Amino acid sequence: MEAALTAPDGSPLSGGLAQSAVRRITEGDFARIVNLGLPQRLEDIEATRYDPRPFDMAEGAQTFERPVVERLLRRSYRDVAFRRKVRDAYDYRCAISGLRLRNGGGRPEVQAAHIRPVEHQGSDSVRNGLALSGTLHWMFDRGLISVADDHSILVSRNKVPADVVDRLLSPGGRLIPPRDPRDAPHPENLRWHRENVFGQIATGDLAW
Repeated sequence: MEAALTAPDGSPLSGGLAQSAVRRITEGDFARIVNLGLPQRLEDIEATRYDPRPFDMAEGAQTFERPVVERLLRRSYRDVAFRRKVRDAYDYRCAISGLRLRNGGGRPEVQAAHIRPVEHQGSDSVRNGLALSGTLHWMFDRGLISVADDHSILVSRNKVPADVVDRLLSPGGRLIPPRDPRDAPHPENLRWHRENVFGQIATGDLAW
């Protein structure tokens, strides 16, 4: 797999670098190894494994073939596993609106949102995730809503119209808990979101 370990005639080299347990490889070698180790249809395979119901609607559009360094690496598998665990923990119900929606093929609408984002050292633990509908996921990521320690839902009232709040939040204004209390959001993750995301977006960046 590694060009540096292959002789000009294609035979493997022995000794020297080949015996080193840790060695640098080129981006080309890395991409080739990832392509062979992780199938291109990994997300579809995982979706079928954990949700075996068929999706009946034919998909006519062709997928865009992205370079491996952007598309795959190990990110796709992580995303699939995190999404599956978080949505299952909340029984495929939005933790803020309480809605449980499925499309015509039976696939759930709810998404898995990181409380503390990956780019800010957030983990892929279920306790760093919330099952949210698409609109509420967008609002949560942009700091328009957050969650207090007592799991009451916080709303940036100066940025979110009252009628929007009434339509989207569950009665009582509290987070709907996961089925297993051990999967509840970690207080430190919620605190990080309140202190670093909630209310941070500029009003001019929003349009309703």
